[in-house]
Amino acid sequence: MVSNFELDQEEFLRQAEIYPLGAIRDSSNLALLCNLVSGDREELAVYKPLSGERPLRDFSPGLYKREAATYELSVYLNMNFVPITIEREGPYGIGSLQKFIFHDPSQNYFTLTSDPKLLLYLKSLCGFDLLINNADRKASHVMVGDDGHIYGIDHGLCFHEEDKLRTVMWDFIGEPLPEDVINACLALVECQPEFLCRYLTEAEVKAIGVRAARMLEEPIFPDVPEERFFYPWPIM
Repeated sequence: MVSNFELDQEEFLRQAEIYPLGAIRDSSNLALLCNLVSGDREELAVYKPLSGERPLRDFSPGLYKREAATYELSVYLNMNFVPITIEREGPYGIGSLQKFIFHDPSQNYFTLTSDPKLLLYLKSLCGFDLLINNADRKASHVMVGDDGHIYGIDHGLCFHEEDKLRTVMWDFIGEPLPEDVINACLALVECQPEFLCRYLTEAEVKAIGVRAARMLEEPIFPDVPEERFFYPWPIM
């Protein structure tokens, strides 16, 4: 019999009881810090229920699906920037459940760029954002976990079929895309993974391949778009 401590992290998120501790401050949609309990094992997670989403003009309800899709795609592409995230029922209905990452909250994208050792990882995360068409990459959505790994969080506004990129990560304009981003583009041009169809529309899935092909045609970080606002709000 497998003990609670031997369960892998994803299976633990699926099996554990969810006990909300409170809402996360400054979140535009309801995001709850929760204690997960399975036997003697306890861990923290972030739960974002559909019932707590605010209506948006350009994204349909179900932002939690985009959170799960981003995680699965990051694993598929071996980029692994997104904390383990699943879709499951919780105390307030269906939503996303994401492993909580312990980190120093005083650090964010703007402070992390001062560390030369982190720049390659930040470039790769920036390239990943180009692929998923991230419309809300705030500075506080980039962190270094206590494990030393770079993470990106809060991916509810990704994968729109129209160009929606809004990000604080504009430091790499004109620089070549990193090798892992190129490899990810090659994989997505060949085929778009079927699991994305569980979360996204057909047009949104096709658009991923279109973006990947465009990035391969011009494999450098693009300049800011002139036709629309290109920063998220607020930027933190």
